[in-house]
Amino acid sequence: MAKDKPSISIIVPCFNEEGNLKGTIEAVKGALASVERFSAHEILVYNDCSTDGTGKLADEIAKKEKGVKVIHNPKNMGFGYNYTDGVRRASKDYIIMVPGDNEIPAEAIERVMALAGTADVIIPYTANPEVRPFSRRVISRVFVALINTLFGLNVTYYNGTCLVKSRLLKKVPLKTWGFAYMAAILVRLLKSGASYTEVGVDIVQRSSGKTKAFAFKNVVSVVKAILTLFWDVRIKERARYAGKPSRAEASRAH
Repeated sequence: MAKDKPSISIIVPCFNEEGNLKGTIEAVKGALASVERFSAHEILVYNDCSTDGTGKLADEIAKKEKGVKVIHNPKNMGFGYNYTDGVRRASKDYIIMVPGDNEIPAEAIERVMALAGTADVIIPYTANPEVRPFSRRVISRVFVALINTLFGLNVTYYNGTCLVKSRLLKKVPLKTWGFAYMAAILVRLLKSGASYTEVGVDIVQRSSGKTKAFAFKNVVSVVKAILTLFWDVRIKERARYAGKPSRAEASRAH
């Protein structure tokens, strides 16, 4: 029965994604309809002070689509802020973030959502990294290796559309608004003993625009976030983060 199913909050951050937002919402709605896993949902669309028609389009979508709410930031706040504020506003049992760039097809979102209930955290990794530029793949691998080494973990990918139990996520200190926000969250959750499973998903190339991940200010924020995380987890609050991550049996499903 529907009342026995959990509910889900989907956070969709957007900055100049006029050409991608509609496809993103369609992918999310398609995934929800396909998995039939949730009793209720809400979609929180963040227009991060876009200079194109993203905000207007988001409002138009919200008028037509039930459960869609649009938040217009008065100034550009960054990816991590949108997620953090979305977590604060989220009212459902699970929380997932799906970027408004339409890189993640409905099938990939389905694979993540379908594993709800198998672990505290569902961590997706890119199963077809070749669709991204070689330079981005190299940087991603270096980043993953660095985080795993610093914190004694063995996670395949840290920047995916993770599905997390809301009650756990809302307890995590969200100290960074930069592009390392999800890595920081995962480290804190796993080092606190949260269970997790990984699932491979295929992504597609952006149909419009380009990634903002490697802007200089974002690189700087990532470095600062890693240093803060290391200080908190490995030194300042070491006892709090002494738990051993529990990998669920469905691990690395693909």
